Amino acid sequence: MLLALVLAGLAATTAGTAQVPASAGVPASADGPVPADVPAGGDGPAAGSDYDWPVAGDPPEVAHPFDPPPRPWLPGHRGVDLSAEDGAEVRAAGAGTVAFAGQVAGRPVLSIQHPGGLRTTYEPVTPQVQVGDAVETGTLIGHLAADGAHCPRACLHWGLRTEDEHYLDPLLLVGQEVTIRLYPPASGTGQG
Repeated sequence: MLLALVLAGLAATTAGTAQVPASAGVPASADGPVPADVPAGGDGPAAGSDYDWPVAGDPPEVAHPFDPPPRPWLPGHRGVDLSAEDGAEVRAAGAGTVAFAGQVAGRPVLSIQHPGGLRTTYEPVTPQVQVGDAVETGTLIGHLAADGAHCPRACLHWGLRTEDEHYLDPLLLVGQEVTIRLYPPASGTGQG
């Protein structure tokens, strides 16, 4: 399971990508790099299982990849931007309950809480669902809203985080290979 990954195989990695340990129970099709900050323990989904792309495409073009900040409070890109047409259907990437459907900083945002403590976020999306609605993988949740401020052309920002607010690359949900960057610990932290 994604959140049950053990960091033992990742601790020795100093550059490049880290591979999912074979003992993690992730299907072979999802045997790919994982983020270094995946917490041990928990009952998240196996990568590539029970999740699908939120917009059309086989797969959709990733216009801007996941680029987490080295520290939680610093700037970064805490999700991926998927190219799509204005007004495109946006579907639930996985089963869960709508946790938020409203405006954030003037943009329409929708979030779905999934079993195992994961939450996916979709923006800018004009919602077709309400907070508390149960959704299944592929349920129409809204339409891509026109927004020229985030991408040069229409795109869906798709985010993923754990209940303790660790941001993960949502491409893990659909079994895509992702690249991680490991940063050296800050001096004086007693680590390393």
